Amino acid sequence: MVRKIFSILMGILLCFSIASCGIAKKDITRAEEQKMQNEALQKPLEKPKEKISNTVNNAVYTNTENLDNTLYSWGLRVLPNHQTPEITPLAMELIKKYDAIFVGDTTKKVVYLTFDEGYENGYTPKILDILKENNVKAAFFVTGPYVKEQADLVKRMVEEGHIVGNHTVNHPSLPTLSDEKVKEEITKLGDMFEELTGKKMKYFRPPKGEYSERTLYLTKSLGYRTVFWSLAMADWQPLPGGPEESYNTVMKRLHPGAVILLHAVSKDNALALDRIIKSIKAEGYEFKTLDDIP
Repeated sequence: MVRKIFSILMGILLCFSIASCGIAKKDITRAEEQKMQNEALQKPLEKPKEKISNTVNNAVYTNTENLDNTLYSWGLRVLPNHQTPEITPLAMELIKKYDAIFVGDTTKKVVYLTFDEGYENGYTPKILDILKENNVKAAFFVTGPYVKEQADLVKRMVEEGHIVGNHTVNHPSLPTLSDEKVKEEITKLGDMFEELTGKKMKYFRPPKGEYSERTLYLTKSLGYRTVFWSLAMADWQPLPGGPEESYNTVMKRLHPGAVILLHAVSKDNALALDRIIKSIKAEGYEFKTLDDIP
């Protein structure tokens, strides 16, 4: 019961920072969104009484029936003055236990740029051009249809030194699937990518930001490292403030070790990207890749 309440709380915590490659879960006004955000931020982040059982590094499971499958939506408490955003104690425990990522090195001015690619909206070539011009390497998390329909772009990502990560074949909510279906969604995409490029995938981003302890275990057992984020916005849809809102949001929330999530379907992001990169560098930050995170 405590975990369900906790999940609901984190579901509303800065709902605009919970990424989805498709559509927002509910149509709400900006005023309503702000009200929910403010109310959520007044509630304390308390550690649930239940403790997480089982240790992935010290045990090999023949099944996952004893692993918690409570569905959580990734959420953050954004803090002022470029501080590292907060996540719940439970989320932090799971991050550590399953060697997942939501931030990098928070002691240095470094950032890690990532993009989600649910489908192609015509902006990725420009994004790749900007990254090349600014000598920045990023990570692109792709789906099955993207690998199949945008093979040339995927190969270009690899050729230009970017990481291509696994975002599943069909972009489902993994906690709602059986173990076999979870493995199928991940391994089939990995096979498609390897057949296309000769390379293996090693990073995974949960579709819709939805996960459970069970799915984190399954992902790790398949040899992947789960990657969440510490800076994002509702950019899978047009931003009311356009490219200026994209730029201002990133710069306002920028912090040491930030794992930045941008959706490549966003025209606003594509138009703001060059300015974002140059301004981040001007602030003294260095762009690193996921491979640089211990």
